[in-house]
Amino acid sequence: MATATLSDAEIRERIKTGKHMLFFTADWCPDCAFIKPVMPDIEKKYDQYDWITVDRDANIEIAQDMGVMGIPSFVGIEDGQEIGRYVDKFRKTQKQVEDFLDTLEK
Repeated sequence: MATATLSDAEIRERIKTGKHMLFFTADWCPDCAFIKPVMPDIEKKYDQYDWITVDRDANIEIAQDMGVMGIPSFVGIEDGQEIGRYVDKFRKTQKQVEDFLDTLEK
């Protein structure tokens, strides 16, 4: 997972090629804080993705362009094209995130 906050332009450039999972989050979000402790396990299990943490506040333009208003949310991108999304404003469990990721592999 990218640790530094990337700019919108850096994210757009990075997702042009390859397989990526954007994890939309924010420091103030309690539901994001709920899922963050298990994110390393999820990222390790689903290492076919380049995991990119997208700070919803710092990257408001890309969040708006992708229609991500609720967090935490996940958007899968392959070679610049969206392959799936788990976007809503509700708390997510590790199982729910993994179930979503499993649907992308079919």
